[in-house]
Amino acid sequence: MSELATITRSQLALRNGQDKPEVWVAFRGLVYDVTSSRLWKTGKHYEHWAGQDLTDELKDAPHTDKVFDKFRVIGKLI
Repeated sequence: MSELATITRSQLALRNGQDKPEVWVAFRGLVYDVTSSRLWKTGKHYEHWAGQDLTDELKDAPHTDKVFDKFRVIGKLI
């Protein structure tokens, strides 16, 4: 297994569905590529924005953290 890349908050912020073609979100220190999700296509999923750490926001979501299992981990947020 290869070591995960480190991703800064600035790099994450650029993957917001507007500035770059990739759409990323972070959760509990890991960065996920959610580009393939139709729910994140515009960079916004309900009141949540891509390119951010969503750890503190998950408590308000109608789903558990298992939702991240279907997305590829691409790095560690530093």
